[in-house]
Amino acid sequence: MHPFSFTKAANTREALNAGRAGGRYIAGGTTLVDLMRETVERPETLVDISDLPLREVSVTERGGLRIGALVSMAESAAHPKVRSLFPVVSEALELSASAQLRNMATIGGNIMQRTRCTYFRDVSADCNKREPGSGCAALHGYNRMHAILGASEACVATHPSDVAVAFAALEATVHLLGPDGERTVSFADFLLRPGNTPNREQDLRKGELITAVEIPARPRPLKSGYLKVRDRQSYEFALTSAAVALHIRGGVIREAKVAAGGVGTVPWKLPAVERALVGQRPSDALWEAAAEQATQGARPLEDNRFKVALLRRTVERQLRVVGGTK
Repeated sequence: MHPFSFTKAANTREALNAGRAGGRYIAGGTTLVDLMRETVERPETLVDISDLPLREVSVTERGGLRIGALVSMAESAAHPKVRSLFPVVSEALELSASAQLRNMATIGGNIMQRTRCTYFRDVSADCNKREPGSGCAALHGYNRMHAILGASEACVATHPSDVAVAFAALEATVHLLGPDGERTVSFADFLLRPGNTPNREQDLRKGELITAVEIPARPRPLKSGYLKVRDRQSYEFALTSAAVALHIRGGVIREAKVAAGGVGTVPWKLPAVERALVGQRPSDALWEAAAEQATQGARPLEDNRFKVALLRRTVERQLRVVGGTK
């Protein structure tokens, strides 16, 4: 680990001043500290923001949900309003990491976590995300866990977060505070596809701090859930996953929100699946036909071709569960 300085921010103003000067924010530290140990990350200054007042979960005036950036994963998953309004969020969190990590890791840190690509974490391997212009070893290496959607010639790494898939499906927004004031970014725009600049992963300006993630109100009744397919049931990252939320009234699907994880360079919204569902009556045939749309644009590599069929099955399975025709 390389030498660094450490400071603890007593309030938001102190945190922003330190961030503007180049400090890196840290709260639970469950990702950043690991990367520092592996010398993937080499920050000169860490700014502890764990004392900032960003630990509230609240229902918005219109019936949405706002989760403070420093609320832990465990607290978020167990919160009665999260569980009752958007079970898909609780389920995604509970299927993430170990209990110990969920107790430490925060919502803001979770959506900021960096890829688990083995080439990114191996400083001897070529990785454009870690060292721009060096190449992508995964393109011609062992790429079973890598992306089939949203990849580029510069990067094929998947985004590892489970709850980010639920946020993407529900069309959440990210609230930010920086030296220039407050702004809000849609979740779809906050996490960036790699393109030619895979080292730039979020729409964050220098010194900006995530303050909350907000899920907008959705029509009721709303059923939602998260399915994660992985190599083992204990702590493991997704091969594929599906976050589904359906508003069914009068026996007809009035609104559908669907996203996939484990297969994209960012949590992957599935608008073609959503369009195939809206206005239709739930049925086994509908779930199968809609799930066929999930892999539009997929570009599998040598070792992850199985993900194409697996993604379709995962989406279909979760549509059946949430839609009530399991």
